[in-house]
Parts: sequence; structure tokens; C-alpha cells
Amino acid sequence: MTQIKQIPDQNPSTTFKLASSLSLAVAISAAMASPAMAQQGDTPEIEEIQVISTSRRPENLSDVNASVAILSEEALRLVNHTHIQEAANRLPGVNINRNNGQESLASIRSPVLSGGGACGAFLMAEQGIPLRAAGFCNVNELFDSHSENAERIEVIRGPGSAFYGSNAVHGMINVVLPRAGTGNDVSLELGPRGTLRGNARIGFGEDFKQTLLVNGITEEGYRADSGYDQQKATWLYETTLDNGVNLDGGIGITNLNQETAGYVVGTDAYKDDDLRKTNPNPEAYRNNRSLRAWTRISYTLDSGWDVVLTPYVRDADLDFIQHFLPGTPVEQNKHRSAGMQFASYKDLGEQRTLSVGMDLEFTEGSLLQQQDMPTTGSAFLVNTIPAGKHYDYEVDATQIAPFVQYEQYWDNGFDITLGLRFERINYEYDNKMIAGRTKEDGTPCGFGGCRYNRPADRDDTFGNLAPKLGIRYQINDSHDVQFRVTRGYRAPQATELYRLQNDQNVADLDAVEIDSVELGFNGNQGRMSYEAVAYFMDKENEIINDSDRINLNNMHTRHRGLELSGAYEISQQLQLSGSYTHARHTYENDRLSDGTNLNGLDVVSAPRNFGSLQLQWQPTSSLLTELQWVAMGEYFTSPDNMHEYEGHDVLNLRTRWDAREDLTLSLNILNLTDTQYAERADFSAFGGDRYFPGEPLRAFLSVDWRFR
Repeated sequence: MTQIKQIPDQNPSTTFKLASSLSLAVAISAAMASPAMAQQGDTPEIEEIQVISTSRRPENLSDVNASVAILSEEALRLVNHTHIQEAANRLPGVNINRNNGQESLASIRSPVLSGGGACGAFLMAEQGIPLRAAGFCNVNELFDSHSENAERIEVIRGPGSAFYGSNAVHGMINVVLPRAGTGNDVSLELGPRGTLRGNARIGFGEDFKQTLLVNGITEEGYRADSGYDQQKATWLYETTLDNGVNLDGGIGITNLNQETAGYVVGTDAYKDDDLRKTNPNPEAYRNNRSLRAWTRISYTLDSGWDVVLTPYVRDADLDFIQHFLPGTPVEQNKHRSAGMQFASYKDLGEQRTLSVGMDLEFTEGSLLQQQDMPTTGSAFLVNTIPAGKHYDYEVDATQIAPFVQYEQYWDNGFDITLGLRFERINYEYDNKMIAGRTKEDGTPCGFGGCRYNRPADRDDTFGNLAPKLGIRYQINDSHDVQFRVTRGYRAPQATELYRLQNDQNVADLDAVEIDSVELGFNGNQGRMSYEAVAYFMDKENEIINDSDRINLNNMHTRHRGLELSGAYEISQQLQLSGSYTHARHTYENDRLSDGTNLNGLDVVSAPRNFGSLQLQWQPTSSLLTELQWVAMGEYFTSPDNMHEYEGHDVLNLRTRWDAREDLTLSLNILNLTDTQYAERADFSAFGGDRYFPGEPLRAFLSVDWRFR
């Protein structure tokens, strides 16, 4: 019998052990610091940070009972990311895999999930509005956000609050744009392989404030036939009417034209200097267009209720070659939505607050998958994956979700948050082809039937109730402890329900539910700030995509972990910050995959250890340099835990120099030691080990001009 390989909990790589030890030292040193140190210096910055992700209106981060991590505008300007992974992975619990170009796979307190519906585990939003409609997510949807011009990025780890529902299972990323009327700056960046990027923020107006955000980039790509062009533009406005009603909103559009490079195949192929530059799928591409428009209407009633209404519309259109599938079919999916977010807030006195609201959304979506050329390969693949149309369907979806949240504060340091959200989503599915496992013309496939299975017309409805409980105790002015019990959920995505494979049965799918318990401790002592959070999550009805891209339905998984983060001001010139995550994600039910029972094994693409350290040196007020250490532990690449990726360590160096009051020069050197590593490692039963290679040593030079 072949022995299944195990990754020992206490044996990370030598370099990663040092990274985790330094992160741990930040938290331990702060916890042991003298309470008297809290009286030194100014009020800690954490007291001033505003967040909107938990309640849709600004709150002090210090008042929020949630695992929220913030990427500030200062941090975003320093990182100056061309891909959101470069910034987001600085945070605890966050492990976004960058695929090719602007593609990505998300992970927040979870494995790196893949497959058509995997994106349903995360709520990706901009200005608090989901980037995609409930039931119509896309694993790469973060490229719809205008993160390059964000004022900050907020990440909630774990199930979302009562204000957010379906898809906020493992966490939420919310991109917050600048206030209208702010900023006047233009930047230009040059990089390797013809990389050219322009960025602008122009603000104007007094009574009717406006800001225009523009970002564009072109890159030839490190690998053959892997260049892309991307443009984003957002118009923001804000005004107050004579009756005291405040209006703010905007219109955002994005466009991406990408030549996609597929996996390089073969054990450790990412280490081969020649192979890692190749593209086995030069025909692959991805074209994406999106539009969103919204207006937030805020006013106060005579009864004391603060009311916020946010109507919005969105339009998303994506077409690409599925180069990762036999036969490389083309997929075209699109959806249009109109929705309304309603929330009202009332101060009940005696430190009590009540929030009541409802979300409504109506969506029209469609998907077409077709293959132009016959499949090549084994007789099984040739006979089960025919040319022609595989799927052609339309889905109308209706979402309604009332919610309520109550908060109570006491003078003895305790406060409690109680939330409840009910969400109902209905799908009306219309199949435009012959139902069943046949070819487009109805003739049968060999080997028992075609791979692709089309259900007949049907309606499906899912309803979920999600309670939330948060208790916090403020130990003193600088420390508090938090305890949370929450439930997250998501309805199956349309692709999981109606793009079936082999003998899958749509009736087997239920809404995914996760129960989460977490205990957090955070605070600050003099020059230190820190957070430590331990969590346990149990997930039922999980839909997992295995290495053969077959859905494993009704899966049971468990997720437990420890997240440490902190910052320490060594001196006026030096600051150390870091985050470290140790987690274990396992299958918890009997299920065979390639003849192996998965029960108790690690979920695929789930590193047990990862994190980063940043050492910042600011010798003068105009010069800032940061050395960053990004560490990734080893992880399994197949559900049977027979194949693994060894992990990596990468160094990045970033420098900003304010040459004048209105002029800044920046130099970012990524992969400083030219390490050979994989951005993502995977295993396929058809092709074996495969990788998206990480890019080698590279430098980006930019100039930023601020004007009035």
C-alpha cells in the first residue's frame, strides 16, 4: 500500500520558522510590556482608523467587534501594487494566489479554493457593494475593483456581519475609494518587459464635489504570449441638498484584455529556466468588462433614525478560453443586476444602538460554453468531450435579505453585539439546449455518456438564517478581548447548479453553511500594537472542486487556526511589522478521491504556515525604505495528499523619496534574490504536477506629481 505523505505540524522550513518566530515575538513582547508604557506618546493610530465593512457606515476600528485588517492609503502607496495580491497578502489569514496576468484565487481563513463556484466563499466588494451578483461570482472578480486608486482596503476574516450575507463565508474584501473632491496627482511607472502604467486622481468642486480616478497598464508578460492591457476609470461625487439629504456615489468601468499563459507541467517545472518562460496554451485569452453605478442617499428622520439607501446597477461580461480543460472550450458569461441596500440606525440611549435593514437584488445572467475543435488525447477524453456547444442557459435570480443588529455597551468594559440575517435567493433556470449527457445534436457519447450534463428547466430556492453574537471586554484603555460566534452561508452558484458534469445531480446541492467560533486579543503598549486571534470553523454541504475539476458535493470540512500580527517601533527611524498564520484545513467525512478516503486529510492548496515581515527604515522625513520577507509554507496539491509543493521565501525592497513637496520618486524591486518559486502549484490526474511560475527579479520605477 502506498503511504500517504504527512506534513508535520511542528516542522516548517528553517527560514519560515524564523519568520514565524519574529512575528510571534512582536505579540509576546507587547503582551509582556509594562502597562505604564501605554501612557507614553500620542493616542495610538488604531483609535483613528475608520472602517465601513461591518456596518456600512464609518466606525472607529477600536469600536468594532470583528477580525478586521486594514491596508491604509500609506501602505497602498508604498506597495503600489500592479496585482492586488502584492498588497492583500501582507494581512493575517489572507493568502491570495496570483495566477497569470490579473487572474487570482482567493483564500481568507481557508484553503485556496478553485472551481466555478469557489468564489462563493468570499464576498468581494467595492464601497460596500458586491462586485458580482449573488450566485454569479467569478474567481477572478477582484480585477473588477479599482484597488489601484483605493483610499484603503478592508478585510474581514471569518463570516461577515448581519449587514452582509451570501458569499461572506470565509471572509470579505472591501475596496474603499477616496472621498469625492479629494486629491490631485498623476503618476507614471516603468517596468520590465514593456510595462507602462499611468495613474491619476483629480478632485474638484465645492458644493458638488467630484473626483475622477483613472488607471491603465500595459505589459508584455514574463512568459510567452502572456501580455495584457487593463484600463479602469471611476467618477465619484458628493453633495448635500438643501433639505439635509446627503448624496454620494459614482460610476466605475473596467476593461481587461489578457493573453493568458497556462500551467507549466512537470515535477518542479517552475525551477527550469527555459520551461518556466514557456506557455503551453498560447491560444488562451481572457476579456473582461464591467460597469457599476451607485448612489448612497443618507438622511435623518425626525424620529432620530439615520437612514441610508443605496440603489445600484452592475453589468459584467467575461469571455475566455478554458485552457485548463481538455478540448479548451470557450466560455462566455454575463449578468446584469439592479439592487438596493437599505439600512437604518437608531441610538436608543444608554449606550444602545439598533440597526435594521434589507437588501434586494434582481439579476439576469447567462452562460455559453462551446468547443470549436475536436478533443485530443486519450480515447476516453475524445469520446466524452465532443466539439460543439456544451452549455447554453439563462438564469434569473431574485435575492431578498432582511437583517437586524443590536449593540449594547456597559461602563464596566463589556459590550455585546447581536445580529440576525435571513436571506432568500431564487433561481429561474432556462436551458437553451437538449437536456442530459448528450452531444449538441442529441446523439450519445461513448464510455457511458458525455462529460457535460445539462439539467432541464427548473426553479430553485434557498433560504438561510444566520445569527451573530459578539462579546467584548475592554481590559483597559489599551487592551481588549473579543469572543465571537457567527454563522456564514452561501447559496450554490449558478454554475454549480446548472453546469453539471458526468452523473452529478442538481438536487444534491444545499446551501453551504459554516459555524465559526473565535477568540481575539488586541491592543497597544507604547511603541507596539498587536492582535492575536484563534478560530475554529465547521463547514457543512461544502462543494469542492477536485484535481479533475469534478465537484465533490456535500463535503464536510473543518478549519482552525491562529493569526498573529503586530508592529513595533524600534526607533524613530525603524519599524518592524508582520503577520503570521498557522492553520489546518481538513476533510471531515468519508469520500473517495482516486481510491483514497479523504477523511482527516488536509484540504488541497491549504498551507499550514504563511506570513510576511516588513522592516521599514525612514532616515529622513522624505525617504522611506521597506524590506519585506514573504514566506509560504508547504502544502498538498492533490486531495489524496500524495503530491505537494515545498513552499518558498521571497524578498521585496520598496523605496519612496519625496524629492519635493509635490514630487515623489519610487523604486520597487520584487523578488530581490531572484528566487525560483511558484505563485500557485497544482496537480491534475491528466497532466501531473503543474505550476504558475513566479516572476524573477524585476524593478519598477515610478514618478508621482501632486498638483493643485
